[in-house]
Amino acid sequence: MNVSSKETNSVSHFILMGFPSSPEMQLLYFWLFLVAYTLTLMGNTAIACAVRWDWHLHTPMYILLGNFSFLEICYVTTTIPNMLANFLSTSKSISFVSCFAQFYFFFSLGCDEGFFLCIMAFDRYLAICRPLHYPHIMTKQLYTGLIIFGWSSGFVLFLTPVVLISQLPYCGPNTINHFICDPVPLMMLSCSEDTTTQFVYSTFNAIFIVGTFLFILCSYALVILAVLRMPSAASKHKAFSTCASHLAVVILSFGSVIVTYVSPGSRHPVEVQKIVTLFYSVITPLCNPLIYSLRNKEMKAALRKVFGAEIHSHKT
Repeated sequence: MNVSSKETNSVSHFILMGFPSSPEMQLLYFWLFLVAYTLTLMGNTAIACAVRWDWHLHTPMYILLGNFSFLEICYVTTTIPNMLANFLSTSKSISFVSCFAQFYFFFSLGCDEGFFLCIMAFDRYLAICRPLHYPHIMTKQLYTGLIIFGWSSGFVLFLTPVVLISQLPYCGPNTINHFICDPVPLMMLSCSEDTTTQFVYSTFNAIFIVGTFLFILCSYALVILAVLRMPSAASKHKAFSTCASHLAVVILSFGSVIVTYVSPGSRHPVEVQKIVTLFYSVITPLCNPLIYSLRNKEMKAALRKVFGAEIHSHKT
């Protein structure tokens, strides 16, 4: 964007409308989201601690899962605390810089989630389709490099969309009909329609979301074919159980994101967009610990140790 466009900026803050309702309903929303946030932190922290403290879980699959759980904690923390503050606030304002900082961290961490799901799918592919070669391929050096890549890639890739959208001219109004600083309503608030920025953002989303989703689907398709060829019923059950948990998280994570961001032309009603965003930003991180722990005996045993329940389990 040129300098003259920058000079037309007169917006120093934005108003996040959130979920307009009576003060009583705002208070109810506050408690509901506070409970959801607390449970999300507890569940994902429990998994991360179990992986850290139980040496039985010091394998690539669980180390990746521990990182993914910690990533979920960071992800929800970029938005929910601000939402909670807004439920109790009458102004519901957020500064220009804070808005774009939230935009950057929320969507960068969202990209990291996608990359981690790809890495986890690749790990399952190697473990099930190449079991004899797995220890030699998935070395500590490789999975450490993959973890670094998973954490850093989103922050690098999302710099371009954030910079482009932040350079758009904003001269009012400054009310965002959303509960987060979402790029689509932000672009709609711009004084001028920048088709180049919209095209770059739309293309970036389409390539990233469709590309990662297809990579994961292809990986698990190969895994399922390998599992079906296994002679042992017990081996099939264990492999399917692990893959089912991963696929459930993939469907939860990608389903709503694809609906919202592959085409930011945004013909979906605003309230529908809010609900879909709420699903992948709040509900999915809340469900992930349950999905990963309920169907996994090793994780459940490790969680019992974390919460000091191992003695009780021996008694019963």
